[in-house]
Amino acid sequence: MPLPIAFISTQSRDKVRNIAPYSCIMPVLRPLDLICLASAEKRDTLGNIRETQEFVVNLVGQGFTDKVIPTARFSKPEEDEFDLAGITPRPSSMVNAPGIDGAYAWMECRLAGFHQGPGYTLVMGQVLRLEVDDACLTPEGRLDLDRAKPLMMIGGKKGMHYCTASDLDRFDAFGAMFSDGKDPLARAYGPGEE
Repeated sequence: MPLPIAFISTQSRDKVRNIAPYSCIMPVLRPLDLICLASAEKRDTLGNIRETQEFVVNLVGQGFTDKVIPTARFSKPEEDEFDLAGITPRPSSMVNAPGIDGAYAWMECRLAGFHQGPGYTLVMGQVLRLEVDDACLTPEGRLDLDRAKPLMMIGGKKGMHYCTASDLDRFDAFGAMFSDGKDPLARAYGPGEE
């Protein structure tokens, strides 16, 4: 199954910056104001989210393929993973954790809640700010997949095969799912938005 590779950036209470790649991440229904990620228990990222109640979801393109393993490796909690991986931080507007310079989109999030499972935790984040690099948008304001080249992976028993997404140049309105043709969440998006 193709999965996105999103880099989650956090900062500890002591201002130590952390980055980790996550593929078990998804929006929670529309209008994308909640996001959920699944984390193993022993991750500095999870510890930082518990401490600070915030994180940034960085959506990156295929140019970040060589940053997956350096940020996935174990490092000491006091080590700055931006420095270790050679990644430039990007100041955030609504949270203290930095974003990643060169990503095509950033979601600044505040912790909305946890769901504890056996050996994992689901982290729910309230998206406070969603920003997309203007260079990766079409003139109509949609994400241009050819420019963004979202980094994705297909996991197997022995590792990850990296891939990206392509546009099929087809559009269906959400309202098409309903017998009256009206999208019940249309008000959440404003007039004329796709």
